[in-house]
Parts: sequence; C-alpha cells; structure tokens
Amino acid sequence: MLIADRYEIDDLPLGRGGMGAVHKGRDLRLDRRVAVKLLRLPGSDDEVAQRFAREARIVARLEHPGVPVLYDFGTFEQRLFQVMQFVDGVTVADLVGEFGPLPQAWAANIAAQTAAVLAAAHERGICHRDLKPTNLMLCPDGAVKVLDFGLALLRESDVAPFSRAGQILGTPSYMAPEQIQRGTAEPRSDLYALGCVLHEMLTGEQLFTGPTAYAVFDKHVKEAPRPVEGALDPLVQRLLAKEPDGRPATSLEVFEDLQGFAQDPPALPGFVRDGSTAMYSSVQVRPGFGSLRDHRSPIGAAPRTHATAATPPNA
Repeated sequence: MLIADRYEIDDLPLGRGGMGAVHKGRDLRLDRRVAVKLLRLPGSDDEVAQRFAREARIVARLEHPGVPVLYDFGTFEQRLFQVMQFVDGVTVADLVGEFGPLPQAWAANIAAQTAAVLAAAHERGICHRDLKPTNLMLCPDGAVKVLDFGLALLRESDVAPFSRAGQILGTPSYMAPEQIQRGTAEPRSDLYALGCVLHEMLTGEQLFTGPTAYAVFDKHVKEAPRPVEGALDPLVQRLLAKEPDGRPATSLEVFEDLQGFAQDPPALPGFVRDGSTAMYSSVQVRPGFGSLRDHRSPIGAAPRTHATAATPPNA
C-alpha cells in the first residue's frame, strides 16, 4: 500500500491496538524505514480521532531522545495516519517474559531512563496514563524508548477533564488507585505505573493479577505490594504508595534515586549489544515551560543518546 505518494507500507501490521494498527514501511523519498500508524477504518468515533490527533501533537511537542520522532501526520482515504521513526528492539514485556527477573542494575537502568522521559513529559504538561512493559522498548544499544501516547493527556489547564464521566482509561495492571477510584490522573499517577513496571522487572511477575479487571482494581486500591529483594525495595514501595502524596514528588527525584543502582549493568546476550549501556546521563533544567500540580520543578529533556526510535506495538 502506498500512502501520500511516498510511504510504502507492509499489508500485515506489526501490531494492533484500540485506535488502529502499526505497519512497517519505507519513506520512498528519503529512502528510510518508518513506522506508519493508521487509525481504524473510516467511521471511527470522533473521540478516537481526536485522541489520535492529540497523540500526534503530544509526540511532536516532546522532542526527547526517549520518545519516537513523529515525521508526518495526515489523512489517507479518510483515515488519519502518523509516520514515525522505526525502532529495532524488544519490549520490556518480552524481555521479562524471556529473561525472567532482570538484574537489579538493568531494572534500575530501564526505570531511570523511563523516569527521564516522564520528567520531560510532565514538564510540558503531559501525563502518559498508560505506562506499562509493552510500551517500553529496550534498544540494542541499551537505550529505552517510551511508546504509545494514545491515552496521554495534554493538560492545558488544571480544570481540564482527564476522561469522560464514568470512563476509566488505562491498563488495569498498571493503574494508580486515584485513576481507579476518581478517574483522574496526575504526574505521580505515572510514577505509580513506573513502580508497577519496576516491581515486575525485579520479580518477573505482574504486581497484581486477578480473574477480572475489577479484581485487579480492588488490589491496587486495598492490597499492600509485595516486597522485592534487594536495596531497591524502599523506592519501589514509595512509588507504589496508595495516595499520590506518599510517592516521590517528581520524576526527577526518581531518576536521581535510581542512578546509584543503574551503573554497570551486566550483559544481556541477544537483547543488548555487548558493551552497550546507553543511558540518558542527566535531566537538564530548562525553564520556561508550564508545570502541573504537584510537579512544579522545571525539568527538561535528557541529552541525546545513539538510540534509534520507535515503532509503537500498541496502536
């Protein structure tokens, strides 16, 4: 299939999600690989189309090495599409599925890089709202990409709603108690989700499971998280506090707390090239951006690494 007279895409998608499908493709004009995300067939409801367009604006605004670059956005045969940077790598979900519990240094390294991306997002008024292992990709050089901003909130004011009344958006296994109980999210809701991911990387198992989404919701709200072995447990427990005020104040704080645990990770044969441990080494202060409630520090993007960027597996 040829889109916009320049993007040639494979017929079979790399992945499907709630809003559409992601296809591997090639930009014929620039002769480079791309990932093309197509909205569902014409007739999709207006909210889905608005969310798809909002995702494009959010990714374009971030300009961070840990977020896939958006090359193009448009309409093809009445279907919205995004053209994004293609990435080689493995999702954290697949990594844990094959490797089991990760070495502490790798779990901390991946979580720290994710926190750096969240710091940049939160500074720009963006909550991801769907952080989970399938939305984190580890590249062969050791860099991490945060994928799929389809449920992200670009919060222009403190009174903007996070979702329609009565609607819960997100993935049950990684949702903060306030998202479940009140249908609202804030930057520290993303930190709770990061705590769920970090707990899973360290144990090899999801934090809370159950036969239904409601059973999982109940555990997030009422059940204490299991301790993890090792020195990271105090931070994991803080990230998983039931109330936002009990969690770290900012993503920058989490990034800094993880630094001492993230150094010199061991080899991951088959996943990361030997000797590759690329990481965003710092989070720079860049004043001039709006802030969110409970996240007032002007936190900016980390320095660029040599990572290639991303094909979101969940459209």
